[in-house]
Amino acid sequence: MKKHIKILKKKLKSFDPKLKEECGIFGVSNAKDASALTALGLHALQHRGQEGCGIVTFDGEQYFSEKRFGLVGDNFNKEKVLNKLPGSFAIGHNRYSTTGENTLRNIQPFFADTNARGIGVAHNGNLQTQFHLEIS
Repeated sequence: MKKHIKILKKKLKSFDPKLKEECGIFGVSNAKDASALTALGLHALQHRGQEGCGIVTFDGEQYFSEKRFGLVGDNFNKEKVLNKLPGSFAIGHNRYSTTGENTLRNIQPFFADTNARGIGVAHNGNLQTQFHLEIS
């Protein structure tokens, strides 16, 4: 018990109550218009990152990806853009850069299409919070 208390005291000394900005991530599974729902979720999380945003969707056969610089409301507010993201599964990401250049390739979700299948991955810098979209 004493050892446990000693560990807790050590953690408390290093506790930093300041707000830590991390990217915003949002996912939708098995829903009609998953890209539109994901865009709304990212819009609600816009305060988490304003450098860029992206969405990856899956329609049962193919993956689709759109990534843009700027705000969600400026990029994913038109039907024409959301129609490029069909499917009932989606993940989205708002970028708050803490590392890396301000380039399109650093905007998430990251996406890879392989011979076996595809995968989309988004994380917010916290190892406990990440989403991946992988359908077998």
